[in-house]
Amino acid sequence: MKYFHIKLLPALAVLFLDQISKIAVISNIDLYNSIPVIDGFFSLAHMRNRGMAFGIMNQSTISWKFYLLVIATLVAIGVLVYWLVRLKQEEKKTMFSLSLILGGALGNLVDRIRIQEVIDFLDFSFMGHHWPAFNLADSAISIGVILILIYMLFQKPPDSPDNNTEANRNLDTTIN
Repeated sequence: MKYFHIKLLPALAVLFLDQISKIAVISNIDLYNSIPVIDGFFSLAHMRNRGMAFGIMNQSTISWKFYLLVIATLVAIGVLVYWLVRLKQEEKKTMFSLSLILGGALGNLVDRIRIQEVIDFLDFSFMGHHWPAFNLADSAISIGVILILIYMLFQKPPDSPDNNTEANRNLDTTIN
């Protein structure tokens, strides 16, 4: 696959780091306990989430939600792979961003299939406000989405007058 290093290596790195970090948490922190790192701000915790991001559906008694979440994740992974395969070589930033999202989706899917819940361990609080615990996979998904949004908002269309000026063509020729 062309551009493997941009399309899949970030996803594989996220998946590897996510799973290694979760193994470390399981091995060193008892379930539902935490270790303060920065008192009152950040702790390493061992939490479980049977639902979606930010604990949505976590306490739900819906018995089929596991299958719904696995199927939704598989569909999302399929869409990401399809999108990645169809990208043009100039779209390296989008490739990298989608790869981060793919790695995060795979990391959480491994948990969901293996233990029917996702392991969360990054726990932040600020001035009495507590953010739901999350993991490296969630972080990669969030960063990937933010990067895509930034890229889409600030990228000039290829046929934009700003991209077709003689000066830009000359600059591109000089750089290449």
